[in-house]
Amino acid sequence: MRQGRQEHVATSLAGAVSEEISASLAPVDAELARRYPGDPGTRQPVHTVYVPADAFAADTIRSWGDRALAALDEHAPDAAAFGAALGLTDDLAEPVHDRVRAKLEREPVEDLRVDFEDGYGARPDAEEDETAARAARVVAQAYAKGTAAPYMGIRMKCMESPVRDRGIRTLDIFLTGLLDSGGLPDGLVITLPKVTYAEQVTAMVRLLEAFETERQLRPGRIGFEIQIETSQSILATDGTATVARMLQAAEGRATGLHYGTFDYSACLGVSAAYQASDHPAADHAKAVMQVAAAGTGVRVSDGSTNVLPVGPTENVHAAWRLHYGLTRRALARAYYQGWDMHPGHLPTRYAAVFAFYREGFEQAAARLSRYANRAGGDVMDEPATAKALSGYLLRGLDCGALDADEVTKATGGLTRADLEGFAAPRRADLTISGT
Repeated sequence: MRQGRQEHVATSLAGAVSEEISASLAPVDAELARRYPGDPGTRQPVHTVYVPADAFAADTIRSWGDRALAALDEHAPDAAAFGAALGLTDDLAEPVHDRVRAKLEREPVEDLRVDFEDGYGARPDAEEDETAARAARVVAQAYAKGTAAPYMGIRMKCMESPVRDRGIRTLDIFLTGLLDSGGLPDGLVITLPKVTYAEQVTAMVRLLEAFETERQLRPGRIGFEIQIETSQSILATDGTATVARMLQAAEGRATGLHYGTFDYSACLGVSAAYQASDHPAADHAKAVMQVAAAGTGVRVSDGSTNVLPVGPTENVHAAWRLHYGLTRRALARAYYQGWDMHPGHLPTRYAAVFAFYREGFEQAAARLSRYANRAGGDVMDEPATAKALSGYLLRGLDCGALDADEVTKATGGLTRADLEGFAAPRRADLTISGT
């Protein structure tokens, strides 16, 4: 109990002053809540696998996992070989290798997109109609059998004039097929590519509204990702950030911003040999995307590498090291998702992700434990840091890099619910003591 005399508390302002200020800021409060709702708190996949629509089949996910395991068996048959190929430390090589194999056996693909755009190309209308209907049937059956990836959907053709009608029809066939096969799955994702103007996003919103009305779905049920592949999607002619306009035009339906490495690089005139996700032009585009999406609940995804791990072991290891390095670089920059274009990319996708979370796991858990117990330490953490620490641990749990029991033990008994509470604090909690 505090000792000494009780302080006399005096104020000078009338209560009406605070009331008037609150009234004047009420529209701003509402705008902040509407535009910046924060992260949705759902799982974000670590990657998206693109499969040409004509190559997509009921066994695609299992086939990718089996081919990735075969690549491991051939080019890195044990933990020591895998660790040496990627430069993993001795203490990480075995747990990362074991978790990668387990992941490829259990859940090789976290997010799959049946590609009707660049990976599929222009086909006769009857052929694309049939392929779209088949894709809907196969996806619906996968969810019904429990063999689907956590997230699945299609990349339609874009809203540009030459392919607009075709893209709309393909999306209609796919969504109709899903509904007629039992309903839209929770993990449904639609990707709209090559968006250049906010008006194209508005058109997509109107299209989805029309479909929802026609099929008596809840308004806003269908969201979509916006693919950033052109310079105009980053900077408008008046110097403003076009991507921010696109998010506004999406009217709450945007779920992700995906960076298209090669189309965007080519748009800027980057020669083919230098088109990569670590090019300065790519870094600039993704930084603009990241700032525009921050706090909106829209996730940002990095692009891909087109260097495939195929051929003799020497070539595979070189491609693996490249992919591993690019993935680790993206994770450090808070791009927690990317594209994978070949089954041989899966071992290094998961190796990079697992190493990233396991390397920092103990320190993050200890810091969060000290924060939760107000124990102090050599770092002064605030609510915003606790949010980042818990988010880091939750992502590690979601992808399989970490186990629930070890996280609870290392954090001094914090449960997943506790982590989720720290990861989604009220806005005032983040700012009241923040700097």
